[in-house]
Amino acid sequence: MTNFIYQEQKWQSQMSDLITSPTELLELLNLSEQDLLSGALLASEQFKLRVPRAFVSKMQIGNPLDPLLLQVLPHHLELEEHIEFITDPLGEEQANQLPGVLHKYQSRFLLTLTGACAIHCRYCFRRHFPYQENLPKNDDWLNIRDYLLSKPHINEVILSGGDPLTLSNRKLALWLERLESLNQIQILRIHSRVPVTISERLDEALVSLLKNSRLRIILVVHSNHPAELDDLTCRRLANLVQQDILVLNQSVLLKGVNDSAEILAELSHRLFQARVMPYYLHVLDKVKGAQHFDLEANKIDQIYTEVLATLPGYLVPKLVREIAGEQNKTPLYGVTIF
Repeated sequence: MTNFIYQEQKWQSQMSDLITSPTELLELLNLSEQDLLSGALLASEQFKLRVPRAFVSKMQIGNPLDPLLLQVLPHHLELEEHIEFITDPLGEEQANQLPGVLHKYQSRFLLTLTGACAIHCRYCFRRHFPYQENLPKNDDWLNIRDYLLSKPHINEVILSGGDPLTLSNRKLALWLERLESLNQIQILRIHSRVPVTISERLDEALVSLLKNSRLRIILVVHSNHPAELDDLTCRRLANLVQQDILVLNQSVLLKGVNDSAEILAELSHRLFQARVMPYYLHVLDKVKGAQHFDLEANKIDQIYTEVLATLPGYLVPKLVREIAGEQNKTPLYGVTIF
């Protein structure tokens, strides 16, 4: 069935009009199953539903197994306890050096400037992260600057979150100016789901801000399924690349969403049409509440083997897992790391 009609709005308006009610979401999609609703209401008490209307407009009406819906609809299985699935699977509490600072890797430094997201992905590895205790205030910049200056081998800053593109252009410009003032910083990487969920966020002011920076800008977007990439989203992403901004994509391998070589190959081709390069394919982080998205090791190996056989090398994302305490992402294909 066709999707419901969505009227394009400015990104700020979309951010203030997110769907947060499971009842409203299921009504928009003509889904009336009581079990679906009761499970969603229960699970949303622990991790709220949050999804832009533009993203919902890409879902299939009447399909409870729509791959985009499965990523955002709270599910009763999130409430089950599994010993391997914990609140901090990546050991970020230990890496949290200062408010807003996560330092895991030698040359890269991660700033969480906000806990806000335009969308709550049900597999989010930071769904339990204590954002309110960690958000940097203006006065914290001096401590962050001193920390960076004390580690001259750091040459890249990663803006993460939450989602940094939920911030205003004015606030982003402030942090960009601060980072540009440090000669050691050469690269700014922005990790964001917003360009895929609210493509209007890539407005002229943001593009101008990024393309005129002295820093080399890399935008890492997050798309898991080709249905997320409509023509408007692809055009806006391609425009960034035309402005000399490198755009990469990372995905998470999710049961029921993209667990087939055919879907992953279609995603890579669709990204390439938007001039976006596939970057990482993450094995699911074992975060509490996401266990129903997990896949067995042999299934993952089978899927990735088929992807390698299907796609040219430049369109194959690197299959990786992040392991707490390790100095880099761990490549998985061909190694017994599972």
